[in-house]
Amino acid sequence: MAFLHCGLALLASGSMLVTSHTSSPIRHLARNAPAPGYSAQQLEAYLSPQQVQYIRPGLKITINSLTIPDDRRPLVDVSFVDDMDQPLDRAGRVTPGAISISFVLAYYNPAARDYVAYTTRVQTSPITGKSATQAAADSGGTWEDVGLGRARYKFRTALPANFDRTKTHTLGIYATRNLMSILGKNYYANVLYDFRPDGQAVTAKWEGFNTATCNACHDPLQAHGGSRREVKLCVLCHNATQAVDPDTGNDSEFREMVHKIHMGRDLPSVRAGKPYKFIGFNQMVFDYSKVAYPQDIRNCTSCHQGTPEAHIWYTRPTREACGSCHDDINWETGANHPAGPQTNDRACASCHIPQGEAEFDASIKGAHTIPTKSAQLRGLKMEILSVTNAAPGQKPTVTFRLTNIKDGSVVAPSSLASLNLHLGGPTSDYATYVTESARGASFNGDTAVYTFNYALPADAKGTWTVTADAYRNVTIDNRTPTGLTLREAAQNPVYYVAVRDRQPQPRRTVVELTDCNKCHDVLSLHGGQRFKIEECVVCHNPNKDDRGRRPADKMPPESVDMRYMIHKIHRGEELTREYTVYGFGNVAHNYNEVRYPGDLRNCMACHAAGTYQLPLPSTLLPVQTPRDYYSPLRPESAACLSCHDTAYAAAHAYVNTAPFAEACAACHGNNAEFSVDKVHAR
Repeated sequence: MAFLHCGLALLASGSMLVTSHTSSPIRHLARNAPAPGYSAQQLEAYLSPQQVQYIRPGLKITINSLTIPDDRRPLVDVSFVDDMDQPLDRAGRVTPGAISISFVLAYYNPAARDYVAYTTRVQTSPITGKSATQAAADSGGTWEDVGLGRARYKFRTALPANFDRTKTHTLGIYATRNLMSILGKNYYANVLYDFRPDGQAVTAKWEGFNTATCNACHDPLQAHGGSRREVKLCVLCHNATQAVDPDTGNDSEFREMVHKIHMGRDLPSVRAGKPYKFIGFNQMVFDYSKVAYPQDIRNCTSCHQGTPEAHIWYTRPTREACGSCHDDINWETGANHPAGPQTNDRACASCHIPQGEAEFDASIKGAHTIPTKSAQLRGLKMEILSVTNAAPGQKPTVTFRLTNIKDGSVVAPSSLASLNLHLGGPTSDYATYVTESARGASFNGDTAVYTFNYALPADAKGTWTVTADAYRNVTIDNRTPTGLTLREAAQNPVYYVAVRDRQPQPRRTVVELTDCNKCHDVLSLHGGQRFKIEECVVCHNPNKDDRGRRPADKMPPESVDMRYMIHKIHRGEELTREYTVYGFGNVAHNYNEVRYPGDLRNCMACHAAGTYQLPLPSTLLPVQTPRDYYSPLRPESAACLSCHDTAYAAAHAYVNTAPFAEACAACHGNNAEFSVDKVHAR
């Protein structure tokens, strides 16, 4: 995935040098305040009225008519307009940006829930010499420009003489308006049109996925250079009979391909040493063997939701769909399939009913039970009721309660496998972090009391935070002789206590957990016991690194400050330098293979509104970064250099940093010429 790398303003000797990876002149002529009609995250927001009038941003396609004449070569009449519904020139001469429009035509087989395309191509592999007929856009048709913003396209492909006029047909359009040289971006439009050639109403439709569901993570879903952005458009070509890759022999049929891509490194075939990849245009290799899905793959409803056919994952089992994840099954021999060989899908639903009477059975919902969401669990809840003795020099005393969520019964701290209380402060920016086991807390049958061995420093100030993580080991019935043992953990309670403040002052909210869980479903770390960002930041503070886990020969240590670490993890394979953190058991965790599914320029995907703008609060501490180009990094530099990790960016930050403050906001502050919103606009 390509991301736009934004320019850096280097101030030296009173002059400004602007460097950028885009040749767009617009970015440097633009206004500061967002233009009406666009959000601050859109590049168009920073165009002047004159630039908007010239460029005419946007691209929208409308199908005016579709006819199939006697020669059976479809004729499509389309219109194309900008965001203001004004007509555009297809050739890009009257209005800037030439428009390329492609058409895919297929008929729908409702029995198989699959398409067969009329528009095809023959792809021959230079590697294997094998050929395959693949669904594709029509090629070699003729255009007739009717007027500005309207044209007709005559297919080269003629439909078969006996094509079934009673079947649902779908015309898929993907179009690109090329403004890369002017604006530094292209505009894309997808249109899907269902019809029956006999003129009757369409009753059978493909409604398997909702693109908006995909875009919860992908932001946006885009393929083949960015022009294909609707799932239904993908399905027209990635069908069961016209989607074989002749280079690898892998089938890119949609159900199989999407399951396998998301399963990625956890595919049985990949674990056995066979990479899952395709060879694309210009022999480009697309290898999905290292994809790590950010949540439990058994959470099928993460994708299967929001459409009339969202139920198909549990009502329509097939060898193709199920065998895409469970790809170590041999359907011919029956290997790794308890029911033996299966030559077709007719018997699948006999064993794999939608839902059985027990979890972890052969029913589809049962087999996809996520253990930590099992109904067999009683649910563990922990509440911090009060914190006393929290003045400077004192040892805080924590009163808390543990209960079972199902029946409200009280749980003794000593019965848990682990119970840790964490103390950190101040909330203006955490500088100190202490953790102690509280399994031995005094217990009166209703509540528990624990006093820290750690005394607050004599100069402690502000507000401090007490959090906790607790879990017990539970064995549940997973239909095996020994059962399944797992951790049942409590959500982390967070309690703020005033040390010198008049009233407790919570730590500022930078990221909402609900935004994390759009992709992660249930953010669960450190063995499934830490869930809340409010707890994460107590430990992952500006002074924290991995020196306690990193081997001596791998020194210096790596920073695990929250802003620095999270940006680097999500930047992943786009980083120019290594980012490896050593964790429990002295195990190395390298994040350079992480593939973020969205667009990293969209800070709002994770951040609460306004929290990424400069300047940052003056109370934030410098971040200790022993492995970076220099250390410590002041707060704003730490956030930016965690993604922009080149020596050039570090030098830029370094020369604009004084011992007492950073100059970042002078150029990158809100409404400044190179504001964070503006340089990340897309």
